[in-house]
Amino acid sequence: MDAQSRGRADNVDPADQWVLNPTTGEYELRLGPSAPQPPVPGPRRGSPHTANHPAGPGGTGHPYGAVPGGPPRAPGREVPPPRRRGAPEPPPGRRGGQPGQRKPRSRKALLWAGGTMAFVVLATGTAGYAYLKHLEGNVDTTDIGDAGSGDFSKDEAFNILVLGTDKRTGSGNDGYGDAGSVGHADTTILLHVSKDRTNATALSIPRDLIVDIPDCPTKLEDGTEKVIPGLQGARFNRSLGEGSRDPGCTMRTVEEVTGIKPDHFMMADFNAVKTLTSAVDGVDVCVEHAVNDKQSKLELPAGKSKVEGEQALAFVRTRHSFGNKGDLDRIKVQQYFLASLMRKMSSGDTLTSPTKLVKLAEAATDALTVDTGIGNVSTLKDVALELKKVPPKNISFTTVPVKDNPAETVKATVVVDEFQAPQLFDLIQNDVSLSEVEKKNERKEKAAVAARLEGAKAPASEVRVQVYNGGAPAGSAQETLRWLQVDEGVVKSENAGNAPEKLKKTTLEYAPDQADQARRLATILGLSGSALKPGESVTNSQGLPTMTLTLGKDFTGAGSSLDGSAAGPLDVPKSTADKVECAS
Repeated sequence: MDAQSRGRADNVDPADQWVLNPTTGEYELRLGPSAPQPPVPGPRRGSPHTANHPAGPGGTGHPYGAVPGGPPRAPGREVPPPRRRGAPEPPPGRRGGQPGQRKPRSRKALLWAGGTMAFVVLATGTAGYAYLKHLEGNVDTTDIGDAGSGDFSKDEAFNILVLGTDKRTGSGNDGYGDAGSVGHADTTILLHVSKDRTNATALSIPRDLIVDIPDCPTKLEDGTEKVIPGLQGARFNRSLGEGSRDPGCTMRTVEEVTGIKPDHFMMADFNAVKTLTSAVDGVDVCVEHAVNDKQSKLELPAGKSKVEGEQALAFVRTRHSFGNKGDLDRIKVQQYFLASLMRKMSSGDTLTSPTKLVKLAEAATDALTVDTGIGNVSTLKDVALELKKVPPKNISFTTVPVKDNPAETVKATVVVDEFQAPQLFDLIQNDVSLSEVEKKNERKEKAAVAARLEGAKAPASEVRVQVYNGGAPAGSAQETLRWLQVDEGVVKSENAGNAPEKLKKTTLEYAPDQADQARRLATILGLSGSALKPGESVTNSQGLPTMTLTLGKDFTGAGSSLDGSAAGPLDVPKSTADKVECAS
């Protein structure tokens, strides 16, 4: 981007060749007409925009006039010329003669690891349509079928699964990961962005978590489709790579474990950390004690340091310098690192530097693989524009609550904490912020749910209900039926067997005219208002209308309260992206 190297010794500041287009609110590269210039890189071969377009004010060739494929330039609103060195600055609030032009909001951006950083660059319009198409060409895509949600929606909450693999791709990475690895899920973060964009939760999933990996329909590289058999009691990291499992298999596994369905995925390799940190001239980190790790070759003094390239990768990969030298402590360090990277990316010296933005775009897209639902330039921009609305102070990092695997003598793996984890999963699934942001209409929504428990209650003897087992231990439906009939007087109840599908939480579905029965049964069972699902009644064995009680995985035994109180208050470690944390 050096103007001098292009034969332009007319004192034009290279950074000032990137100017704000007041029509689109995006930065565009403008090369002045002082000397003949090489053509602007065009779309890839086969693009409908390969024809030559006249450049200059009023023409269609970027960067002087309207951007091909983009909105037309508004009449009378020219892209301002580049400022020359030594020239006076325009008055505050003005640029290029435009009165009171406000600075675009895109300067205050939320940035994420790996591919999301490329999204932010795309959202600021780096070099217009042609360059965006070039970046799109850098991105690899994978068809995950119905594992994701398909199209991206700007009006809903969304979940992106961020994957870092241990595959030794790229030069200089032989010392990382496992030799010959097919690319396991080495680092996994489920990013939930709230519907109102006031907050986000980044949930780390340990690679050594024991899970059930479901059967996975997968499209192979040769275009054929294959169902890859699932695994019972396997490490989570095996959900990717092994047996040709693609990111869609990991997404299905996440949904199986958490009940939260990822909508899309972004996957990066080792090079992403090295090239992204170099693109922003390093990331600030902090350690409580000096580090000299012979295995990762990480050497840092106590206190604050700046890392980039190989040193940055060593920082996020080391397992022997922090805490108990395990994967859970490494996850904390990675969360601190990502928070610092976000702060660096949202700083003014990055967002106002075209050079850094271009380096960042190239580095991120080269290292990125996404699903086909977000793999085109228009959707990438939409994702970026939604992500950047979330303030860093309201981005919470946390980890799936786990405990040591009771089946092991030598502790090497972990299992989900059956008390803490469901509460955390429910908060994310119900779009509740861990950063305690006051959400729009939250009180109204809570009041509406609580109101389901208010009102008249039918006598227990008049409550008609069918009991299904939807994920509870075997025999739970019969045990509950016996307790309801003998101890609670709910004599008009019957065992309906196994439910069509398993549920995370116990639910009670009822018709509007059965609300009084539902309130009585909720009182008996200790159900919360959120467990009551207004719907339609079914008929029992006598042909009479009845409610449906489905015992979920949260069921712990007949007579035990199902309102979640048995698990105690949610107390999971978390940090936020705006705070500096030191690894210990």
